[in-house]
Amino acid sequence: MVKYVGEKDYEHGTKESVGILITNLGTPDAPDKKELKVYLNQFLSDPRVIELPKILWQILLKLVILQIRPAKSAEAYKKIWTKNGSPLLDISKRQLEKIKSSLSVLYPNMIFEVGMRYGNPSIPNALNNLQKQKVRKLLVLPMYPQYCAATTGSTFDEVTNTLQKWRWIPELRFINQYFEDDKYIQALSNSIKSFWNKHSKPQKIIFSFHGIPKRYLLNGDPYHCFCLKTTRLVKENMGLNDDEIMTTFQSRFGKAEWLQPYTSETLKELPKRGIKDVHIISPGFSSDCLETLEELEEENREYFMESGGEKYKYIPCLNDDDEHIDVFVNLIKKNIQGWA
Repeated sequence: MVKYVGEKDYEHGTKESVGILITNLGTPDAPDKKELKVYLNQFLSDPRVIELPKILWQILLKLVILQIRPAKSAEAYKKIWTKNGSPLLDISKRQLEKIKSSLSVLYPNMIFEVGMRYGNPSIPNALNNLQKQKVRKLLVLPMYPQYCAATTGSTFDEVTNTLQKWRWIPELRFINQYFEDDKYIQALSNSIKSFWNKHSKPQKIIFSFHGIPKRYLLNGDPYHCFCLKTTRLVKENMGLNDDEIMTTFQSRFGKAEWLQPYTSETLKELPKRGIKDVHIISPGFSSDCLETLEELEEENREYFMESGGEKYKYIPCLNDDDEHIDVFVNLIKKNIQGWA
């Protein structure tokens, strides 16, 4: 039995390639209960995501959560599904093509793949494609601006778990964050300015980041600090006052305390304080997805308006905007120095 995957057809003198692996969280293959059950089982079985005793958690997951949540999640996904399928995957593919277009002429030996941490196309399949194309140097770019063990850390686990099975392991570089990158901060600022040119400036703009359990922070995860710094850097770059901008955390799951303030609860309270015109943006997401298109744009809008709010607008993610692509191109160029 062959333990490690090798290249039987290798020939000396074969031109070697530099591989660029773009990754994101993932998506189900279809917005239905069956596919959501597969997707959620993979996602919620990741020990980086759920840090609980494995046996107890798996019992709860299999007997309770996966019997209830897939149907509810499927209904939410149906609301955002497009003719091109999942928005996150569709946007990720467009991002990849634009990045490739920007770099291929300058670096003709560069090979590009996109892989999802959960679902398809998977990270192992993307790496397999890169291996077949003689990649000897590999740069991994997780599209998470703020490092978090549950996202970026989990991506590293999946990449290295796959590479452990290779006979010839490539040189590896891994971009683990870009939350304070100048081009990223400027792209966010320009996105907001452009939106305000069309819709006018609100009383307050809310930077809503995906939440994590508070105990992850207390155990040393830097994510919370990185989120706050991104908000601060954009605030300073745009010349905003403290009372014009705030940071909140969304997508709480379970009963444990998560990072606060919670986005949903904040939106319910703001109208009581006279704040009835808000814009909300989610800088931690590089692509619009369920958490932005359904949770922020629809669900949280209802919380705000039903609590007395008057104007609520969601500012889209940077997605495949040219300025956002330039952020990624610049990161790649900086991190492949000496390789190409």
